[in-house]
Amino acid sequence: MQVLVRDNNVDQALRVLKKKMQREGVFREMKQRRSYEKPSERKTREKSEAIRWARKLARKQAIREGLLPAPPKKKLPERKPPLPQIAGKERA
Repeated sequence: MQVLVRDNNVDQALRVLKKKMQREGVFREMKQRRSYEKPSERKTREKSEAIRWARKLARKQAIREGLLPAPPKKKLPERKPPLPQIAGKERA
């Protein structure tokens, strides 16, 4: 995995790297590998993940086809309008 550091801004590059790792599932895999998982437990976990994934895909497909109502969209908080600029005076 590779992240570009722009203008020596390491903090932003770290945030981007963490987001990429989260999307790839690296953190989840590291957490699972901390301890041994029995093969039977692994099978049941993978099976339940597959079921959850299939249900999610089916729900999205039903929403796209109009069979289910779409979930309500989150409303963004309103922003305050900017302060009016005074033409004659400079702000210090």
